[in-house]
Amino acid sequence: MSGPALHLAVEIDGDGAHPAAWRRAAHSPDQLLTPRRVAGLAAVAENAGFTLITLNDGVLPPGAAPGPLARIGAVERAAFAAASTSTIGIAPVVPVTYAEPFHVSSQLASLDHISAGRAGWVVTEEERPEAARAWGRPLIADAAARARESRDGVEVARALWDSWEDDAVIRSVATSRYLDRERLHYIDFTGETYAVKGPAIVPRPPQGQLVVLGRPDRVPAAQLDVALVEGRDLASVATAAAAAGTPRVVAEVEVALDTPDATAAERVADLEQHTAWSDRGWLRHVGSADQLVALLAELIRHVDGVRLHPLVLDEDLPVLSRLVLPALSERRLVARPLPGTSLRSTLGLERPANRFAAAAVAAQEDAR
Repeated sequence: MSGPALHLAVEIDGDGAHPAAWRRAAHSPDQLLTPRRVAGLAAVAENAGFTLITLNDGVLPPGAAPGPLARIGAVERAAFAAASTSTIGIAPVVPVTYAEPFHVSSQLASLDHISAGRAGWVVTEEERPEAARAWGRPLIADAAARARESRDGVEVARALWDSWEDDAVIRSVATSRYLDRERLHYIDFTGETYAVKGPAIVPRPPQGQLVVLGRPDRVPAAQLDVALVEGRDLASVATAAAAAGTPRVVAEVEVALDTPDATAAERVADLEQHTAWSDRGWLRHVGSADQLVALLAELIRHVDGVRLHPLVLDEDLPVLSRLVLPALSERRLVARPLPGTSLRSTLGLERPANRFAAAAVAAQEDAR
């Protein structure tokens, strides 16, 4: 682990983790898709001291599944949040089960440029058959095949991010050259279902490689910077964290907190009248802010960070901001991003060398 300070992430998609969270939202339904909504949540999270916000996504049309009935694409929302924030990391959820990895890598590299090196990528899978029809692609129903697509997609994206060396853009007025072609590279990837030649159409991201987050049972640990681990109790989370095999480990935690108007249990019961809060196998805290602080203090012994999924954003995020993060800061248990730092730097991850540049240096040394 990176040290005694915990990195806190928060999921800000929709109205909250509960499918009926919209019933307790403080805004009118038409405001869910407004830029002001995204910017407001991002600002609250940044001012509170969160390391990272994540933005869930889905390709299915309104009403096709539980959760938000409409949403703007996660990458587009992330780009808007990046332009309106200055320190917090921003990681959209982008599956590559059906999406073209070349286009995904370009979008994410652009996001890293927009955010000045604060971008991440949460890799997930599209499991529902309706998603294949929405993409106009053949169904990938087998779990192993979906894992293969995620593995290949991350490999292609990482290779494309390296296909431009850091000094490929030279902007030489004297020679009228914008690029040094010798510093652009073909990646020549050939997988089981597709091939990608490259190079990318976007210069290398400021971080070199974006921070890639995902489940180590879905994406090989060697391809991840951050493992998202699950477990319904501390012991299960600790076991999963110990087996992750990634540079950093973040636990998934759902939270429902006591508010001035109602206890957490009362708020959950109110929403459960409409639909169930599905069990995703994650640690779940329903109680006071002090109890959550104590839980996070225990988790710091096993993980580097926690991704919080608030029951209702409009009710739980203010409590997290006013009570939870200040209490953690007072005890020096939380890591707050600093201005001018990249997400990799905030997480204590080194900026990786460009694979093609490193290979050229190695070849020169071998030739001596």
